[in-house]
Amino acid sequence: QVQLMESGGGSVQAGGSLKLSCEVSPFISWGCMGWFRQAPGKEREGVIALRKDGSISYADSAKDRFTIARDNAKNVLYLEMYRLKPEDTAMYYCAADERSVGYCYWWQTDFNYWGRGTQVSVSS
Repeated sequence: QVQLMESGGGSVQAGGSLKLSCEVSPFISWGCMGWFRQAPGKEREGVIALRKDGSISYADSAKDRFTIARDNAKNVLYLEMYRLKPEDTAMYYCAADERSVGYCYWWQTDFNYWGRGTQVSVSS
């Protein structure tokens, strides 16, 4: 059974940074991994996706502020967030599945495997 577990959330002031981690257990032949978020009263939205070939798909909200990377030895997916804004406040989720790189974009939310989320709160 695949399990994803996020960590690293917290409370920061606007302009600050956070690094989220997502441990994937056990290892899967992933084609696409991504980060998503859901603010109170809003639908879950994609933020950024990492394809197996190393290319990245960004939402406009993530460009120039968020980066995604994976440590293959540790089976951990990271999301580094810089210059955080109050509107980045949300529960952040990681997701993964075996889809091909041609179907891996930041806006897709129909992933097979999901974590339970980690809360990020940004104060002004």
